[in-house]
Amino acid sequence: MKRFYLPLVIAALVVTFWVSPDAQEIAAGVAIFLFGMLMLEDGFKSFGGGTLERLLERTTDSVPRALSFGIVATTLLQSSSLVSIVTISFLSAGLITLVGGVGIIFGANIGTTTGAWLVAGLGLKVDIAAYAMPMIAISIVLVFQKSKVARGIGYALGGLGFLFLGIHYMKEGFDAFKDEIDLTRFALSGLLGLAVYSLIGTAATVVMQSSHATMVLILTALAAGQISYDNALALAIGANIGTTITAMIGAIGANYQGKRLALAHLIFNLVTAGVALVLIDPLRQSVDWISDLVGIAATDFTMKLAVFHTIFNVLGVVLMLPFLSRLIAFLERRIVEPVPDISLPRYLNEAVDEFPQTLEVALRKEVLHLYDNAAELILHGLNLHRDEVYAAEDVGALVRKCRKPLDLDLTEGYDRRVKTLYSGIVEYTTRAGDKRTPPDIAERIYALRDVSAEIVRAVKAVKHLRKNVLRYTVRPQGATTELYDELRTQIARIAVEIRKLDRAAPEDRSTLWLEQERARIEEDALSTSRRVDALIRKGVLTPAAATSFMNDSGYAFSAMRALIEAARSYYVERDRAVAEVESLLSLDEDELAEAMTTPREVPIASRADDRVTEQS
Repeated sequence: MKRFYLPLVIAALVVTFWVSPDAQEIAAGVAIFLFGMLMLEDGFKSFGGGTLERLLERTTDSVPRALSFGIVATTLLQSSSLVSIVTISFLSAGLITLVGGVGIIFGANIGTTTGAWLVAGLGLKVDIAAYAMPMIAISIVLVFQKSKVARGIGYALGGLGFLFLGIHYMKEGFDAFKDEIDLTRFALSGLLGLAVYSLIGTAATVVMQSSHATMVLILTALAAGQISYDNALALAIGANIGTTITAMIGAIGANYQGKRLALAHLIFNLVTAGVALVLIDPLRQSVDWISDLVGIAATDFTMKLAVFHTIFNVLGVVLMLPFLSRLIAFLERRIVEPVPDISLPRYLNEAVDEFPQTLEVALRKEVLHLYDNAAELILHGLNLHRDEVYAAEDVGALVRKCRKPLDLDLTEGYDRRVKTLYSGIVEYTTRAGDKRTPPDIAERIYALRDVSAEIVRAVKAVKHLRKNVLRYTVRPQGATTELYDELRTQIARIAVEIRKLDRAAPEDRSTLWLEQERARIEEDALSTSRRVDALIRKGVLTPAAATSFMNDSGYAFSAMRALIEAARSYYVERDRAVAEVESLLSLDEDELAEAMTTPREVPIASRADDRVTEQS
């Protein structure tokens, strides 16, 4: 069906233009208007620098605030569809709650009514094309500036200019069109008119993907006398139904939360439209009463349509708010949260790709998901239970007690729980690179990809280590077992410290211990050969066992370095002031080299040698 959609639309337009050349001006007006909406959206995305996203994240902790945000954001952006897509994206990334998301959708429906007031009160009564031309000219100058703020203002200004120009051409087109064809001949009254024109309004919104554009088209046609007032009311109701299609399309690539929100949007708009259709006569009387009250002329049908559009959207919110908790419960029952599959990406989906902030947040969560899988595999590969390691007061004592081999296929576990996630992360960051992502966010995204690579490297190192861990640690074999227990203890201790970092509040985290740990690892790596030589000379370590241990210690230290580097990159403090202080205190390369060559007071090698000497 999709294959034939575009050719059919183009063919229909060509036939329409051939039958009626005046229709070209109407179609061009719609196209210019939609292009203006796209420019306006791009302008707010660029100019805001994430402002819209940050506001959305902070203003959804209560229903009234979420409702207010939906109204204000849609009024500013003149696009309830964009607000819906932003909300689905943030909900899919886990940055807002489902209740907050539904509140925003309710508010967006009220906010979209401001567009009708703008067009009916200004666009059709003033020569807005005279303002559109200068706005477009100035916007082009700003768009080509290097400053991100200037470009954002340019896009927003150009978008408003094209919106005004599109309204002008639609108005002019209908004025010319009425001299050729009188569309009022197709007017329908009664229930049939309500049903037919509601469907037409829905179809028009689905095609244009914008209820705002549909409302402008209805208002300009009504102003030109091409449709009746009664049919215009039905078209407005249909436009509200059609706008849910955009949210449903946006939820196709979203997770279960995004799908719940799209269903809530559909239910809300269907209920609102149903109430408006059932109460059409009382609503018309209310419009007439309000119009008389505020001084709107009885024959000013465009302004009365704007009043009607506002009344039935506000009425829908008023009716639905008392049932919000029941709606949430229904959504949670209808779209059940799937049982998480730890082998598949949990947070990476197309819905979070739309905005830089959700893109980065989702990736951070997925990298942490990868680490959780990897940490379990690493510790199990060392014959250690993760929960026991995390709960242990003395990790070394726990390691010396753990002699029972764990039933684990590390290769299969790596392929299923690490490789699959890492592939998803790489594909996701590549996709993110194709988008117009701000440089600072792009840099952090690629840094997170590097973190995941370090995590994978650690798992691969333990895969190589696993064979001799089983060989030398299941039953005590003197010095060799002690050496392998030291490696297991060091890796387990690093896993414990990383967990403490994850659980600490962001303001309490410090990467200083990571620098110290990095120096300690390099020192121990350099002292390994001296330790092994000493044990061979004492006769407590055979050359064959020494060779195996030297190879395995290389894998172990590689895993430790990878884990430290991953933690260092992932938990680096973003606050510049704290980062500057820590950079002064952290070790530079010269200091690190000095630390590697300077003997410590109680080196690990000495501790191991002492224990081995006592045993011998």
